[in-house]
Amino acid sequence: MTGYEVRNTNGKKGKGLFAIKQFNKGDVILEEDPLVSCQFAWNAAYRYMACDYCMRPLETPEQNVRRLAAKPDIVLPHAGNFEADLMNVNSCGQCESLYCCEDCKQRAYNSYHRLLCYDQADARHPIHILLEAWKQMHYPPETTNILLLVRILAFIKQHPDPASAAGAIKQFCHRTVNEDAELVHKMLGEQFTDQMKTLRELTASVISGDVVEDFLTPEGFCTMMALIGTNGQGIGTSPLAQWVSYVTELPMSDVEQQQMDLLIDKIYKDVENESGQFLNTEGSGLFVLQSACNHSCAPNAESTFPYGNHRVQLKALKTIMPGDEIFISYLDECTLQRSRHSRQKELAENYLFMCSCERCTSETTQPDVTSEEEMSDEDCDYDD
Repeated sequence: MTGYEVRNTNGKKGKGLFAIKQFNKGDVILEEDPLVSCQFAWNAAYRYMACDYCMRPLETPEQNVRRLAAKPDIVLPHAGNFEADLMNVNSCGQCESLYCCEDCKQRAYNSYHRLLCYDQADARHPIHILLEAWKQMHYPPETTNILLLVRILAFIKQHPDPASAAGAIKQFCHRTVNEDAELVHKMLGEQFTDQMKTLRELTASVISGDVVEDFLTPEGFCTMMALIGTNGQGIGTSPLAQWVSYVTELPMSDVEQQQMDLLIDKIYKDVENESGQFLNTEGSGLFVLQSACNHSCAPNAESTFPYGNHRVQLKALKTIMPGDEIFISYLDECTLQRSRHSRQKELAENYLFMCSCERCTSETTQPDVTSEEEMSDEDCDYDD
């Protein structure tokens, strides 16, 4: 029996995820694979090699660090344990898309790839043209990828019951406007009308047909863009982070531990000097259960990716009692530390709601400050 259920909330949030048993701090509430996931377009362009299906990185920690730090002579202790992860790398015989294993290759083919396989060297192919147009409209850091939308449409068309798959996608909350607060998703403002028209036409040139025609009308395409913008869960995987997690758990003396900590600090400094904080394989995915979690600025759960791929794990941050709603934060740790007004602004632009969580309610007397000086990104501790 699962310890959670999706049900209607009492407020305007629609549905939410609720506990039906007690979870203690650190307990795993659920694990879930996405319907589809996709690496960000610029992330791939910057040579972050990843499985085209599950986003598992396709380089060892040592290869990863040497590339990010631009130091080909870096040697990581205990890094050989990760080489076996790349023994089963597979590629599509038609388009040469890479997969971490044969199973991922088959899952991709059965889910969306059969319709989207193309010669990636063909600059005139509709997918290539769409991705290049997207990259010119959305520079890093990206928060989603037009290819995620394309994969959703392919998922519908390839599904054994396309009508059922289309209905499942429509069940996601994908309003483009929050009528109560008159908020419009930032990607859908009037200044982006021409861009949206271009993206819709280019997407329709990639994939179309009866079962997806509702999603390719001007209104339908806007709702799909809002869907991937508001429901797409960010996914980050990192060979370096996996290696750090592994070596810090190894038994060693205090002196060895101190030396290892110094080495790790130096590696991160070398990487940051060369590549900044853009060091993970990043993308987004569409999760059925995880996306049912509503936001709180004082969350009682968090989404993590402990397997180095797109499988999400929802863990309790504090005790959650039966009947409690399970909340996550839609904001990153840095933004979560900012003022109520700054958090509200970010949530309104990206998720179409004004937060009324317990923390926001308790901070209503705060001044309406949105200046970036209150806390710049550099002030935040970076968590890989």
